[in-house]
Amino acid sequence: PDHARMMRPKPQRGRGRTPSLASPPRLKSSTVKSAVLVVTSFLVGCAVCATVLVAQRHGGVGGASSAAQGSKGFDARGPPAARESGFSRASVPLRPLHAEGGSEGTPHSQNHLRQVALDGAPPLPGRQQRRTASTPGDAAADTSSSSPSPRSVLDGVRVLVAIASYDFAQIPHLEEVLDSYHDLCAAGSHVDVVIHTTVPYPVALIDLLNTRLTCVNPSPGAGLKVTVVLKSPGIRLNLVDCHRELFYRKIDEYDLFIYSEDDIRVTPKTVAAYLTETNRVQELVSGDPLLASNFNIGIVRYEYSFPPVTIDDKTRGATENVTRVYWEHGWKPVVPKAVDKVDHEVLGGEYVSMGNHHQGMYLATRDLLKYWKERKGCQFDVVRQRPGMKKNPGQPTEGTQRVWMSSQMLYGGKHCNVKQVLPIDRFGALTVLHLPNKNYRRIGKKGRLGGYKDGAKEVEFADGTESYEGVDPSLLTAMQLHIALRKSFPRKESQTYEGIDMVDEIDRGKYVNKKQEYLATVDQSIRAFNEYVARGGVMSENDMDNHRW
Repeated sequence: PDHARMMRPKPQRGRGRTPSLASPPRLKSSTVKSAVLVVTSFLVGCAVCATVLVAQRHGGVGGASSAAQGSKGFDARGPPAARESGFSRASVPLRPLHAEGGSEGTPHSQNHLRQVALDGAPPLPGRQQRRTASTPGDAAADTSSSSPSPRSVLDGVRVLVAIASYDFAQIPHLEEVLDSYHDLCAAGSHVDVVIHTTVPYPVALIDLLNTRLTCVNPSPGAGLKVTVVLKSPGIRLNLVDCHRELFYRKIDEYDLFIYSEDDIRVTPKTVAAYLTETNRVQELVSGDPLLASNFNIGIVRYEYSFPPVTIDDKTRGATENVTRVYWEHGWKPVVPKAVDKVDHEVLGGEYVSMGNHHQGMYLATRDLLKYWKERKGCQFDVVRQRPGMKKNPGQPTEGTQRVWMSSQMLYGGKHCNVKQVLPIDRFGALTVLHLPNKNYRRIGKKGRLGGYKDGAKEVEFADGTESYEGVDPSLLTAMQLHIALRKSFPRKESQTYEGIDMVDEIDRGKYVNKKQEYLATVDQSIRAFNEYVARGGVMSENDMDNHRW
C-alpha cells in the first residue's frame, strides 16, 4: 500500500491541470439519463411500428369490423324474414379467380397459381402455390392490402346442419355430435342445427342440453341454435329425406350446408378443411365455378380397431395396437382399388377419390347446391326413392335410402355424377369418427368384405330378445347431477327464453303403431315444453321427476 501511494501521481490544481491516468473523467448523471431515455424511446418506437404493421397485415388495427348480427331464432316451419349476414363477407361463394398479374377472366397459368381461401382467409400451402408476384405492382398489392382479412376461415360463416335421428337409440352419439357443432360456434361460425326425429324430447333433457350448448363466443358473427323437429314415425326410412327440402328453402340464408346421420362427429377442422379445399379445387380448374361444380370435397369415416373384449383394468393393455381403420375401404391393392387418383389433368396430381364413396353425410356450399339443382340428370333438390330392382323394387340396387340421400345420388355415375375428391396431402383433415365404433367388426363376416372364404361367420343382428348387464347403479349420471343442481340452486322464472326449440310437424294422417298413445305422449310433451319456455327455461318439479325417455 505504501508503494502504491508513492507511485500515485498527485492531483494538480489550477486551470492548466491534465487528467490523471488513474482517474478517468466521469460522465455527468444528466448525460447518462438522457442517453437511456433516447435508447428507450427508440426501442418503444420500433415496437409500436412493428405492432401497427402486423395489425394492418392481419385484420387491421383494432380488428375487422363485423356486420349486424342476424336473428337469434330459427323457424323450421317456414322461411323467416331475411337476415343480415353475421360477418363482413356476403357469402362463401365459389367465385371466379384469376391469375396473378392478369385481368379478370384471364385463365390461370398452372405454374402461377395463387391459393385464395375464402375471400382473404390465409391460404393453405400447396405444391403448385406461387407467392411471388409477376410485376412490381402485384407485389405492392400483395403486401399492402388495406382490406381486413378474417382471423379464421370459419369466422362468421353461416352453417345450416340437418341431422336425421329417428329415436333415442343413438342418443349418446347425438350428444357428442351436438358438442362438435358447439365447437364450430366457438370457432367463430353461426350454426343452426335442425334435428329431425320421431320422438319428443323431455323437458329435462332439453334443459340439460341447454347448459352444454350455450355458445359464449363474443363475435357478432358467431351463434348456435338447435331445433328439434318432430315427424311421424310412419316416415320410417324416409326421415333422411327431410333435410333436402329444408336446404333449398333456406338456400339464400346460409353459406354452408351439412347433412349428417346422428353418429358422425364433424369438427371445426373438418369444416375448415372442406371450405379451403373447395376454393382450392375451383382455383385449380381455372377459377370456373361451373367446372368446379363437377367436384365435391368428400368425407371418409373411420373407427378404432378395439379387440372384441371389454376394456377394464385387467384388459387395458389390449388397446396398445389399436388404431384408426377405414372399414368401408378395404380392397387390395389399396391403390387403385380402395383409392385412386382423380381422372383430371390438373386435379389428378393433387386429389384422390374413394372406390366406395358412401360417407353417411355431405357438405355443400350454397353455390354448389344451386348448380346441382340445374345439373343435367341430377335435380338434387328433388327427393326421390333409391333405385330398386325392376322385378322387385323393394330390393335396393345401389344401397338403402340413407345411402342414396347421403352419397349415391350425388356421386353415382348414373345420377348427378359429381366426383368425390379428397386432397392427398391433407387427407386426414377430411376424415371423421363414426361414433358407434362397431362396423369394423363386420369385416370378414359372411357376405361382407373379406368374408367370402369357407367357414366365415354370419353377421348377427339384434332381434329384440337381447339382455345386457348394466353398470353399477352407484355411478353418478349427468342427468342426476343436473337435477340435483336445479333442485339445490333453483332458477328464477323469466319472460325470455333462449335455448333449444321443439316444433311439431307430425303428419297425423300417417299410420303409426299405437297411434292414440303416441299422439297423447307427443301432446303432453309439447305442452310441458311450452310451459317450460313460458317460464323462461325453468323446470317444474314434474319436469325434474319425469326425465326418462
